[in-house]
Amino acid sequence: ASELQALDSLNLAEALDRRLQHEGRSLDVFVQVNTSGEVSKYGLAPESVAEFIQALPAFTALRVRGLMTLARFSSEAERVRECFVLLRTLRDQLRQSAPAMIELDALSMGMSGDFEIAIEEGATVVRVGQAIFGARALPDSHYWPGEPSQ
Repeated sequence: ASELQALDSLNLAEALDRRLQHEGRSLDVFVQVNTSGEVSKYGLAPESVAEFIQALPAFTALRVRGLMTLARFSSEAERVRECFVLLRTLRDQLRQSAPAMIELDALSMGMSGDFEIAIEEGATVVRVGQAIFGARALPDSHYWPGEPSQ
């Protein structure tokens, strides 16, 4: 892999950094933020991201590119948009205090069902696998055991 869009714990950062140092390579990463507050989603709480970002320079094999979120699963566009606005606002605030080697240029937000809204709100990366390849043949719980299906 050349990129991970799900960095949400220092334990994961440490494990990745250790392995990458051993392999003599680096990895682009996005910090995952749970902007919807849904318990079914991973990611840091928005209020925890600033402290987390401050700890990341210790992991020299990780190149922080930006932030990532999965929006609320909702048919109400404004509820989805709120998640993207929150991530963009958070990124803009964090840029003021981020350590010099931490880049927060990219926003990975938006999937096949909501990428248009994400782009309107500043996404630089969208994840549109199902729009390209079709729906998964198996439910999410098959790929991520213990996760509720949507």
